[in-house]
Amino acid sequence: MNSFPAEMLVQLSPVMFVAGLDAPPASDSPPAPSAASSNVPSPPNTPVKPQDPFTILASRLRDTLLSQRKPAVWSPERTKTFQVVLVDKSSTFPPRKSVPPDDPSYANAHSPLSPLTLSSPVYPDGLIAPIWIRKHTTYVPSVFVLFLRMFEAPNAPPDSPLDQPDPDLDRERAEEERMKDSELSAEIARRKKSTGERGIKLTVVLLASRKMLDDPTLDSRLSYIRRQSGLDSRAALFVLSPVTTTELSEFVHSLQDALYEPAIEYYTAHSKRVRRKRNRHSQTSSSYNPAPLVPVGAAVQRPLRPEGWTVRYEYKMAVFAEFRGEDEVALKHYQDAYTTLMIMFGSTAILPPRTKRWAEAKVLADTINIKITKLYLYNNEHALALSHHNSHMRRFADFSRGWGIGEETFEYWSWMARQHRVLAELLEQGSRSTLVFPVHAPLSKTVGVAHTPLGPGGGLLDLDSVRMMGLNPSHALQHPGHYYYMAARCTEARRERFLACEGPSSAPGYANERKTDHLTIILELYTKSYELFKQYSSTASQGRLTLWIAYRIAHTYYESGKFDMAVRFFERIAKTYRREKWNAMLRHLFTAWYACAQKLGDIKLTVQLLVEMIAYGDPDEPGSLQEDLLAVLRSSVPTPADEDLVVDLKDCEPIWNTSLIFWRPEARVGEDVTFQFSLFAPSNSDISGLPVDSITIVFSDDYLPIVLRHSSSEPSEPVRLVRAGQVQTVSAADGPLEVATNLRWRRGDAVVVSGTITSSSAKLISLSSLLVTLKQGDWTIKIDHGSCVARDGAVLPPRWLSSVDPVKFIPVTRDDHSEVIFRHRPHRLTVSFDHPSPALLDEHYPITLQITNNDDRHFDIVVDILLQPAEVDEAVQYIICDDQRSSGLIKGIRCGTIAPGVSVFKTLTLVSSGAAGDRTIDVSIQSITGTGILVGQIPAVSSSLSGAPTPVRNEDTNEILQTLVIPTAAAFSVAHHIEYSRSLRMAPPLANLLIHEKDAWEGGEAVITTKFECLAPCGLEIESVRLMRQNGNRAKVAQSSTSEIDLFPAGA
Repeated sequence: MNSFPAEMLVQLSPVMFVAGLDAPPASDSPPAPSAASSNVPSPPNTPVKPQDPFTILASRLRDTLLSQRKPAVWSPERTKTFQVVLVDKSSTFPPRKSVPPDDPSYANAHSPLSPLTLSSPVYPDGLIAPIWIRKHTTYVPSVFVLFLRMFEAPNAPPDSPLDQPDPDLDRERAEEERMKDSELSAEIARRKKSTGERGIKLTVVLLASRKMLDDPTLDSRLSYIRRQSGLDSRAALFVLSPVTTTELSEFVHSLQDALYEPAIEYYTAHSKRVRRKRNRHSQTSSSYNPAPLVPVGAAVQRPLRPEGWTVRYEYKMAVFAEFRGEDEVALKHYQDAYTTLMIMFGSTAILPPRTKRWAEAKVLADTINIKITKLYLYNNEHALALSHHNSHMRRFADFSRGWGIGEETFEYWSWMARQHRVLAELLEQGSRSTLVFPVHAPLSKTVGVAHTPLGPGGGLLDLDSVRMMGLNPSHALQHPGHYYYMAARCTEARRERFLACEGPSSAPGYANERKTDHLTIILELYTKSYELFKQYSSTASQGRLTLWIAYRIAHTYYESGKFDMAVRFFERIAKTYRREKWNAMLRHLFTAWYACAQKLGDIKLTVQLLVEMIAYGDPDEPGSLQEDLLAVLRSSVPTPADEDLVVDLKDCEPIWNTSLIFWRPEARVGEDVTFQFSLFAPSNSDISGLPVDSITIVFSDDYLPIVLRHSSSEPSEPVRLVRAGQVQTVSAADGPLEVATNLRWRRGDAVVVSGTITSSSAKLISLSSLLVTLKQGDWTIKIDHGSCVARDGAVLPPRWLSSVDPVKFIPVTRDDHSEVIFRHRPHRLTVSFDHPSPALLDEHYPITLQITNNDDRHFDIVVDILLQPAEVDEAVQYIICDDQRSSGLIKGIRCGTIAPGVSVFKTLTLVSSGAAGDRTIDVSIQSITGTGILVGQIPAVSSSLSGAPTPVRNEDTNEILQTLVIPTAAAFSVAHHIEYSRSLRMAPPLANLLIHEKDAWEGGEAVITTKFECLAPCGLEIESVRLMRQNGNRAKVAQSSTSEIDLFPAGA
């Protein structure tokens, strides 16, 4: 905002002049002792004189008043505070008119700042000068506060407490006070006269001691001063004594509250005066006569047109409304002034381009646009604020083309950059205060059809409907980082246009443009944008835009010759661009980065960048990069000479498209699997000159690598098959497998490495890494190349080379073609269960498990048994195996080592009670290849039925899962039938004590018949039935058939 007058941007508030608080003159400090007199003893320190309390009070008043409100562009708070200006008591106001009051023409004279005054800076056709606003903010207040010290006669202490008051002394004291009060009143009256002529409220604050506040003559003296000086009766006279800081702040707040209404009235009176002038002007504008014609070449002095007067009056009323804090009124007047100003810009006859008045009007239009935008933002009308700002830029862009200042000129882009920057600075200041930026999140589809871009039938709406429902992107207010970024881009365009016309040029403003440091401005704008984007970044897309801004900063450093700073930025940006595969942006980044490395003379960095640039390719000049690399390698030596240069391309684009294909996805342990590893040269890039010395193919685990050595004597066919043979493990061979072949690629050439690989244990084998070694002169460059990758993220279709002459490939349709899994042979075990069906409740139900080894290997067997919870209520169950009993899991049942053709048996017992129903048993049989260890030392195996797996000492394991469903039924049912009979004898009387004897019984009898029914599908043999007697006082068993029959009838 420094490019605009500060007076036309700041938030206006009522102005208060404060006089009488001048700081006391600094006392002369004693001279410092010289070296010659440093040894002379100094005289004793004199006691420090205590500071005057009124001096302290004046200092605190100055600090408190000045801290109330400071001029700022963004200040939406509407409190009763003033902009305080400290002035001298003898300060005067600027003249109201251009002639003194005693001049006969005073009545018809105009303001010194009026376009009708010859000495005015806007004479004869200017609009508004910044000095007019400065007059009302610096030279003319709305209220004037005058601080004066009230006279206090010193009291002479009496010689004796018994002395009587001296009437003459009191009379002299009163006369002296009246004389001092008269002088004080005269001074106030003079100030009252100057402020009254301007309609300014005068308030006097008298400083008095606390003792004076208790003086009975204080009220009479104050009345006399008010009457003699002609002060108002309302908020015109205050008395203040030295108080604490808190009390002083309260006094200042109360003073501002009392004077705020008179200040508003002052600016309201100004507005009414300006409105009357505008109305008179609008009535007489129809009689406006154009300026007479003048000869060609003569100086033209045209008066201000009616449109200009309208702009002037509307702007003044907007300013006075802003002083009053009436933002809506100020916005209306600013808009009217802006609309009329646009009419003036539309005619080159009213505002001829490239004139002084035209430039002043442009500044006025820009500052009014800032005011309107700011007032919209105060009301949280973000879309209206941004819409008006964009409309302002579009209008002046159209005007500029008509003025010959189009996109091809640096002036156009300078103005555009200024507009973006001033908006960014306004938003940045607002964000530090009360401005909250809107969140432009898409509406959820669950909100309703009316809020989604889908029609009632589910189809997409047309563009006009979407615009009606959604938000215009040009009205979506962003954080200030966006607009700093736009300002930087416009400044870059400004610099490009300036450099295009550099040299002897007659372009207007060229001389001033040469003094501009464009790169410093661009760097400043990009840096601010970068910091704000980091502050407001919340999504991945904004994070990428932050990186793009960082790239522009690095490029600006490069343009300005700060290559080391540019390299630091390039290093950080490239990490993310490589990871996210932004290849198109990386190519431009590498170009600038490579140029910086050349300027810095960093040979190592230059070589690294050239290798990586070859990987990304150069579509414009396919072979230039390898030529540059060879030129650097031939003309330089590494430092230190015996150190290899390592270039990591794992996260970058590959130089070769590579592919690994195993003929089979799975194999048994000990079997050979054929593979082909292919390296394809890119078809759109030339790498024929790369000095490849060797290529090392490294498999996973402990296998020795395959090393391809370059041999120029080998054939260089387009498709070359290299037979590598068997890949050995580290323990089986002494060194890597080396094969000679031609390692020079033309476009589209392919080298296919064929071999076999095996494993003695179960594992997954794939390609671990690919190391390419370049050698040229003293240089050795080791490239950590990515494996099984293709350029530009392309999917390389897997093909198996089946014939070299003619070349023939077989397409491979598997997705897992780049890895092979070695598995152990399955264990050939037969598992069977033998158990009678069904199981009966409360029965110890035996289940025999038979495991037969049909393999040619010995197996150690471990069994886990899990009894699932029953799905019926009141069911109780458990299992027994060996010496273990559980209602759930029995784990780790050892079955020993089973030789080939041998079977092993295990019996488990199921006990069910409670309720009938199915019982479910899961059995896990884990087998381990026998190693000759004892049964008691067999390691535990992790099964599907157990919890956390335990370590396995033998990798050749297998597991068989079996599920048994055992139906369980009740053995028989029991039914009881009861018949009751009552005794016919007469009941004994209650007085008969015999009924209370222990063996007395006079009750009835019941016959209980029990029926047993077999429910099992098989026959049951009941061996005996026995009645368990439980005789008591209320009942006893008299007779039972089980005691009369010795043998229970069979055949039940």
